Amino acid sequence: MQIINDPAEMQKIAEKLRLQHQYIGVVMTMGALHEGHLNLVKLAKAHAGTVIMTIFVNPTQFGPDEDFHRYPRPFEQDAALARAAGVDYLFAPSAEAIYPEGYATMIDPGPIATRFEGASRPGHFSGVATVVVKLLGITRPHLAVFGEKDAQQLTVIRRVVADLNIAVTILGAPVTRESDGLATSSRNIYLSSDERQQATVLYRAIQLAGREITAGRRELDTIAAEAEALVRTEPDAEPDYLSFVDEATFEPITQATPGKACRLVMAVRIGKTRLIDNWRFECT
Repeated sequence: MQIINDPAEMQKIAEKLRLQHQYIGVVMTMGALHEGHLNLVKLAKAHAGTVIMTIFVNPTQFGPDEDFHRYPRPFEQDAALARAAGVDYLFAPSAEAIYPEGYATMIDPGPIATRFEGASRPGHFSGVATVVVKLLGITRPHLAVFGEKDAQQLTVIRRVVADLNIAVTILGAPVTRESDGLATSSRNIYLSSDERQQATVLYRAIQLAGREITAGRRELDTIAAEAEALVRTEPDAEPDYLSFVDEATFEPITQATPGKACRLVMAVRIGKTRLIDNWRFECT
């Protein structure tokens, strides 16, 4: 595995790979790799002959009171995991390389980016969209794999790629979960042992919603309220939002439509740690 820090060097390598008719897949991460990231690599390797991983803690997607400065950065461990997973190139630029002095261009992803995560974290999706477009331009992939745990992010990226006519296939990977249902996340390490146990309430809320939908209930706003009430039974859990949404627009949905899918999305603070999760439901 080759480690590259310079964007221009990465671009030259990617262009050479393309001239050699290599099909390139990219997995974009902020490091602190876990099983979920490695599953993204497996999916990329199943479709692409060459896999590039990016590790970049992107400052433009963090708010002023968020955890940018304490976000875990175990680079040597990450590099070892990437190498063992079969990554061919690891692109790990500095913030100065991605946003040089005088940088001023940011992407506005439109209405999708103003709801839920966008409302809770103003500017977040502008930062995400901007860095993803820049990394696509640097790594020149045919395929980019993103996790469905960040469901709204995935929708935003698909919208931006379509709107800007970027020739790349965006592939979503299923959420990777621990044995008790908690979605894997780099931020799980912030949780104390007691908070870690309380965090399972996110998955229990999903299970509750699933039981009600399977039983034939159609009042999604009522089911969401019941799931939120369950979350609030944990002493350190404070929901930011919990709602059913249309997958394509992330508009809230209050009633289920038979034959149409919907997604339950949530963000919950467990103590000082903010966790997100979601689940796609088919309504029969």
